[in-house]
Amino acid sequence: MSQVGLVRQEARPEKGTPILELKDLHVSFHTYAGEVKALNGINLTLYKGEVVGLVGESGCGKSVTAAAVVGLLPENGKVTSGEIVFLGENLLKKSKKEVRELRSTRIAMVFQDPMTFLNPVLTIGEQLREVFNLNNQKLAQSALDYDLARLKEEEASASDDAKRAEIRARISHLEGQRGKPPVPRGRHRRKVLDSLAMEALDTMRVPDSERIIKEFPHELSGGMRQRVMIAMAIARDPDLLIADEITTALDVTIQAQILELLKILRREYNSTILIITHDLGVVADLCDRVAVMYAGDVVEVADAESLYEKPLHPYTQGLLRAVPKITANPALLESIPGSVPDLIYPPPACRFNPRCPFVWDLCRQKKPELLEIGKGHEVACHLYTEGSKRQSPS
Repeated sequence: MSQVGLVRQEARPEKGTPILELKDLHVSFHTYAGEVKALNGINLTLYKGEVVGLVGESGCGKSVTAAAVVGLLPENGKVTSGEIVFLGENLLKKSKKEVRELRSTRIAMVFQDPMTFLNPVLTIGEQLREVFNLNNQKLAQSALDYDLARLKEEEASASDDAKRAEIRARISHLEGQRGKPPVPRGRHRRKVLDSLAMEALDTMRVPDSERIIKEFPHELSGGMRQRVMIAMAIARDPDLLIADEITTALDVTIQAQILELLKILRREYNSTILIITHDLGVVADLCDRVAVMYAGDVVEVADAESLYEKPLHPYTQGLLRAVPKITANPALLESIPGSVPDLIYPPPACRFNPRCPFVWDLCRQKKPELLEIGKGHEVACHLYTEGSKRQSPS
């Protein structure tokens, strides 16, 4: 077992502090066929300690949003306008090096397929040690805690008073280094890194962590690899964790275990989590608030309970009707008519208008703004802002 806990950052945002603010964010991709307008001015805020679900059909821009936040858009992708504000700073004004440093310390992302992102020729321990090696200050503090833990164990088992006094003197000396502990070197550094790696795996309920750190990714199951990826993410003690479809390729039992681990992160570490998924069951089980995306737009934001009890946007209503129900006739499974639009030539104004059962002239002329209709419940739909002027459905 590990002898030292993961080091927490000294200055932490208080609960309720805005962690991430997306302001009128536009992202486009340049392709041979034309410009793909992937994000169409989205607005979303995440606060300290909450779990927010980002849901929608495949291709609606969920993963593009995450990639834009962490600065991992492909070469043909570009943020054309808007702001990505992380803890009060606009990430779009930072250099690539500064954003990379944030990814290594304060923003972490867990991807859908861990086998793609784990290095197949390095052991789990080597990959976790790389994470901890990124921050010498944290490593020095961890080494100090590691040494103090070992000395206190020696003190408890010391056979005579002289030995205990010697150990207490060493403990006192180390306590005096808390302000600026030395960075560990050589074999000592390796021992501390292994201890931290096992601590991270223990936090993720990985059994026999001492054995796991010596194994390669291909020797682990899919669920175990996903736990390792989450362990690598929390090892950085991030202010924001982005989980992109992390339960998609797992069976339902392992899904439940991974979701339970995310609940532990929220409960024990007060983590802020953005979970990207198309699974509305995951959202209901885990999320405080939900943002619904359609074709590059955020069309509705609400707390999870309100969204399920009273969805406002026609697209959200269609999504919830399409969820299979035990009591319903399985032969009458509902779906949303039509298909996701081509984002090289998106529909004018409201992008949902070709599929909307309530479409009217204004929907094709003016893009609806995301406005608060009830407490904490926002929707971008003319039915709620201009609906009183509408005479009849099209």
